[in-house]
Amino acid sequence: MKLVVFVLNDTSLLDDFLHELNDHNIHGATIISSSGMARKLIENDDMKFIGTLKSLFDNPRVESNVIMMVLQDNQVSVVYQVIDDIVGDLTKPNTGIAFTMPLEDVKGFKL
Repeated sequence: MKLVVFVLNDTSLLDDFLHELNDHNIHGATIISSSGMARKLIENDDMKFIGTLKSLFDNPRVESNVIMMVLQDNQVSVVYQVIDDIVGDLTKPNTGIAFTMPLEDVKGFKL
């Protein structure tokens, strides 16, 4: 089993992403609203040198979604394909990041 963690930067894509997962029989996910480190540093007036970074952000996002899913190993490639279909290439700026972690013991997982 794997834990898939996907940080979705464009929160307007969340519903499409979840519907597409559901269409592929992936039904369980936990979604957490989040913001990134750069956003918090920019908001902090005490960090004078960070203030100069404000000009580098054309349209800084306020919020992201962290989506966590416990999946069977064979479902991971399906999720990554859905990410590609909905979000696009994650190597492009301001798209997101996805990664997996192996899980040894899971209690409460329903197939």
